Amino acid sequence: MALFDLPLDELREYRSAATEPEDFDAFWSKTLQEARRHELDARFEPVDTDLSTVQVFDVTYAGFGGHPVKGWLTLPAGADGPLPLVVEFVGYGGGRGLPHEHLLWASSGRAHFVMDTRGQGSAWGGGGGTADPVGGAPAYPGFMTRGIDAPEDYYYRRVYTDAVRAVEAARSHPLTDPARTVAVGSSQGGGITIAVGGLVPDLAGIAPDVPFLCDFPRATTITDRHPYREIGLYLKTHRGRAEDALRTVSYFDGVHFAARGRAPALFSAALEDQTCPPSTVFAAFNAWSHEDKTIEVYDFNDHEGGGPFQQAAKVRWMRSYI
Repeated sequence: MALFDLPLDELREYRSAATEPEDFDAFWSKTLQEARRHELDARFEPVDTDLSTVQVFDVTYAGFGGHPVKGWLTLPAGADGPLPLVVEFVGYGGGRGLPHEHLLWASSGRAHFVMDTRGQGSAWGGGGGTADPVGGAPAYPGFMTRGIDAPEDYYYRRVYTDAVRAVEAARSHPLTDPARTVAVGSSQGGGITIAVGGLVPDLAGIAPDVPFLCDFPRATTITDRHPYREIGLYLKTHRGRAEDALRTVSYFDGVHFAARGRAPALFSAALEDQTCPPSTVFAAFNAWSHEDKTIEVYDFNDHEGGGPFQQAAKVRWMRSYI
């Protein structure tokens, strides 16, 4: 697929037309207050993985509604002092997988926490183990329209809350350093990373790659590729519901979280990406409010983005922050 979105010079100036709800901050403040009424109850159970260079813990903590959420905490073998911490969120349809899928950050001398995404983990990778016990109104297959009837019911309200609590759980381990915490993720994980960057005020940095869940008004009309297309197909059946649906997703748009970003940031975008069109990525990047920010651009890549090259870029970038 050749370039299909705006030219790069226009992308660097692009601003989203997404409208922020007037009660955006109140909505998220109330949501997180309700979640914190439940004890975090983070439990770290050692796992025998036959991996000699790392130590792995099977983690369970209380997320949205007090629901149990799983994760892996991986530490360099023999670590005995507070370590810089990388909290990672995974892509659409994936779960926390298996411990040996997550060795990069511990190999760099950092603690690494990867969050399982509730209800997902059956599309790729090593699977997941976190249920989503909350039901909802009729939805198109996938996750994008679950509970889209109202912000309070929307699926990503639960996921974003789980993600904030994941940071809190990872920071509660005695071998992690809360002051040196960076959030990372690709695609859906990148969108969750941006949300966490707007909701957790004291991160040392964030690094979202080809992030999903940004600039919904443009994303849902510029691409016919899933997962954004799930919203269009839902509205194809539920005629006349577009205004309500777009109001709901406005509470979960990475552009609005980016306006509240308080940490240095490294973004990445791919100019042939039809899954997360580059204009939607730049919408969040250009809105990111911290002045220390940069974006890596991959001219001839689709949604794979920079892949291992971007992983290397993040390792180099992170040296300056944790």
